[in-house]
Amino acid sequence: MDFQLSDDQRALRTGIRELLAGRFGRDRMRAALDAGTDVDRVVWGELGAAGFFALRLPEAEGGVGLGLPESVLLFEEAGRVLLPGPLAVSHLAAGVVKGAAEGGTVVAVLDEGRPVAHLGAADALIALVGGEVRVLEGAALREFVRGARPVRSLDPLTPLHRVTTPAALGDPLPGAEAARFRREGVLLAAAEQLGSAARTTETAVQHARGREQFGSPIGAFQAVKHLCAQMLVRAELARAAVYAAAVTADPVEIAGAKLLADEAAVRNARDCLQVHGGMGFTWEADVHLHLKRAWLRSGQWLTAAEAEETLAADLC
Repeated sequence: MDFQLSDDQRALRTGIRELLAGRFGRDRMRAALDAGTDVDRVVWGELGAAGFFALRLPEAEGGVGLGLPESVLLFEEAGRVLLPGPLAVSHLAAGVVKGAAEGGTVVAVLDEGRPVAHLGAADALIALVGGEVRVLEGAALREFVRGARPVRSLDPLTPLHRVTTPAALGDPLPGAEAARFRREGVLLAAAEQLGSAARTTETAVQHARGREQFGSPIGAFQAVKHLCAQMLVRAELARAAVYAAAVTADPVEIAGAKLLADEAAVRNARDCLQVHGGMGFTWEADVHLHLKRAWLRSGQWLTAAEAEETLAADLC
């Protein structure tokens, strides 16, 4: 469903889907898993050259000059292929951190109380402290990394570190608001969850059509039909919420979109595993990777409990 996308928006989505299929397809993801490489610098640079990170920068500043709805379309496609790396924060840091817009700088985020993802691959760190946005680079970042403690991650392509927020984090960035930065990060994470939910729906349907049991495709069985139908409903409901929140940028609508997208990504991945049977848990299939990434992403930027509190507060 296109939800009344413009011709330009459809072309943008098609273009990034083709780019990712060619640059980060299944073989590239498998190679990254084997090598334990969470950020592919070649792919990162190609994304930068394609305008992935500079999409919302004004053209006068070397950007593409588009808006939040177009960013959501890009991140939905990134979620479909499980593209790893701190995509959202690097996208949001374009124009703030040198090299982020061009894909030459990988930027991680420190959001107090949460583990830092991809810290080892980061060239810069955005710290959201109170209402301020601060940046660590160079020697200050290297000192910060030395004090970080690695923790086990659900997702093999998303390494995590526990950190202690240092007393001195440099000067706050003028004009940058932590609330807006975090809010847009929530929406982009929801878009990635949406992409994952849509992809697992397609994967389940494809498998149900081709896999036979008792002489018939398993998709002919009523129970499997119901699973696939429920997956589609969850994905499309999340899509409507994410696209609407991208237009309004309303904090409450963004919280609702993240809540629905998290549910769609996690439950669709679980149902996709059910359709695949035991094969879904093997390394030869990608289904379990979608489930692990969805679980992890549901705890990033905004958890379900935090989203529910935001929605409840809006009703008072």
